[in-house]
Amino acid sequence: MDRRNFLQVGGAGLGALLIPVYGRAIAAEQLLSKLDVKTKKTLADTALTAAKADGATYCDVRIGRYLRQFVITREDKVENVVNTESSGIGIRVIANGTWGFAATSDTSPDAVAKAAKQAVAIAKANSRLTTEPVQLAPVKGVGEVSWATPIKKNAMEVPIKEKVDLLLGVNAAAIKAGASFVNSILFQVNEQKYFASTDGSYIDQDVHRIWAPMTVTAVDKATGKFRTREGMSSPMGMGYEYLDAKVADKVTLPGGAVVYGNSYDMLEDAVAGAKQAQEKLKARSVKPGKYDLMLDPSHLWLTIHESVGHPLELDRVLGYEANYAGTSFATLDKWKEKFKYGSDKVTLFADKVQPNSLGAVGYDDEGVKTQRWDLVKDGTLVNYQVIRDQAHILGLKESQGCCYADSWSSVQFQRMANVSLAPGKEKMSPHDMIKDIENGIYIVGDGSFSIDQQRYNAQFGGQLFYEIKNGKVTEMIEDVAYQIRTPEFWNACVAVCDDKDYRFGGSFFDGKGQPGQVSAVSHGSSTARFNGINVINTARSLG
Repeated sequence: MDRRNFLQVGGAGLGALLIPVYGRAIAAEQLLSKLDVKTKKTLADTALTAAKADGATYCDVRIGRYLRQFVITREDKVENVVNTESSGIGIRVIANGTWGFAATSDTSPDAVAKAAKQAVAIAKANSRLTTEPVQLAPVKGVGEVSWATPIKKNAMEVPIKEKVDLLLGVNAAAIKAGASFVNSILFQVNEQKYFASTDGSYIDQDVHRIWAPMTVTAVDKATGKFRTREGMSSPMGMGYEYLDAKVADKVTLPGGAVVYGNSYDMLEDAVAGAKQAQEKLKARSVKPGKYDLMLDPSHLWLTIHESVGHPLELDRVLGYEANYAGTSFATLDKWKEKFKYGSDKVTLFADKVQPNSLGAVGYDDEGVKTQRWDLVKDGTLVNYQVIRDQAHILGLKESQGCCYADSWSSVQFQRMANVSLAPGKEKMSPHDMIKDIENGIYIVGDGSFSIDQQRYNAQFGGQLFYEIKNGKVTEMIEDVAYQIRTPEFWNACVAVCDDKDYRFGGSFFDGKGQPGQVSAVSHGSSTARFNGINVINTARSLG
C-alpha cells in the first residue's frame, strides 16, 4: 500500500501506538466544534448552583475539550496517524469538609446538574472517614478572563500531508546520510479548558504543545553491533512554527554537536544523527572513574526532573503520593533546618509562566494565577510545590498554582511545575567553561535513567559523550553513565553558564497517580559543571 492509500484508509488507526490516548479516535476533518464561551458559562453556573443547593461549601467546574494528534513514521512508511477528541465536564466539590468529584460527557443542563449532585453525595459519603477537614488557601475570583498559548501557527490546522511529507523527508535524509533505520513522530496537543468556581472565576484557556522526537539507528553489518541517536528536539509549548527550519534556533557546542532552542531543524538533525550514530559505533568505551562532568541542557533537564522536580512535590514529601518512583528524601525537617541541597551556584526555581514552556498557562486547574518561586536558593532548600489544600501545611497564604488534570474526567491534583536551574550570574559560555577542565566528560542529550524510591540515589545515561582533556574535547566515547546521590551531586556544581545558553528540555508524558495521569513539563537550564562525579562503564561484563 502506498502512502497516499494509507492516509485514505488509516487516518484513525490506533494499532501500535504505545502512548496515552484519550477519547475516541476520529478523522482530522471530523473534529467536533467547541462550545462557545456563553454556553460554557451557562453550564458552569448550572453545576455551581446545583452543588450549592445540595450542601457544597465550595465547587469548581472544568469544561474541557482535549485534542491530540500523533503522526508516526518509519523509513519510507507511515505507521500510524491518530486523531482523538475527548470532551466533557468535571465537577469537584467540598461538602462536610471533604472532597467529592463526578464527571459527565453529557453537556445537557440536566446531566450537568445531576453530576454536580453526585459529586456532593460522594463528598458527604467520604466525610464519614474524614479525620481533618479540607483547608483551602483563599483565591480571589477574577471574573471572566481568557489566556492562550501565544502560537503563530496552529499545528492542528496543518494538513496531514504536510506533516507526513516532513517526516518522510527527514527519514530519507537520515538513510541517505548512512542510517540503517529511522523513525520520526509528531505529537500535537490542544487543550481547550474552561474553569469556573464559587470563588467567582470564569477562566477560558487554549493550550498548545508540540514535540517531534526521532530515533536514528546505525548498524555495523559485519558484527551486528548497533548504536542509536535520539533527536535533539525539545517538547515545547508552541505551535507548528517550532518546526520552521528557516529560522532554526541552533547552537554549535564544543566538539561540534548541534542542539536547538525555540525552533528546530528536524531535517538537519536527522542527518547529524545518522553521522553521530555511525561515529558511536567506532567510539572508545569509557574508562570508569571520577570525572568532572559538563552537562548540556538537553541532558540536564532529566536530572533536574528526577532529582529536584519530583522530590520537591509536597504530596510525595508528605507520603500522600508514592506512585511512579516513590516519595521523597527531602522531608519537612530538612526544609525547617535549611538543608543544603546544592552549592551556592545552585538556584532551582519552579514556575508555570516561562514562554514556550510546556507548563505555561495563565491559571492552573484550581483557578490560581500562575507564578514563579524558588525551591532552592543559593543551594538552600527554601520551598516545595503546593496546591490550595496543602498551602497551610507550609504556612503559606496562597497556592503556588501547580494543580492539573489531564482530562475533564480526571480529578485535578498536585503536579510538577516547570522546575529549572537558574543561569549563572557571571558571563560564561560552554566554550569558556570547558577551558579549565583537565579530565572530564561532556554529555549531550538525555538517555536511560534509574532512581530509587526516595529520589536520593540515581544513575543517568545520555546520547553523546565527549572526552575532555586539558580544556579541549578530544574524541567521542561510549558506554557512559554517572551515579549520584542527589544532595552530593548538586553540591558538586561549581559553575553554570549564563542566560545566553539557557534552553529547555522536558517531558511530554510525565506520569503520576493511580489511576495514572500524564502531564507535560519543561526544565530549563544553562550548561552546568559538576566536579568529581562517579562514572561507570555500562558495557562491562560482570561475569
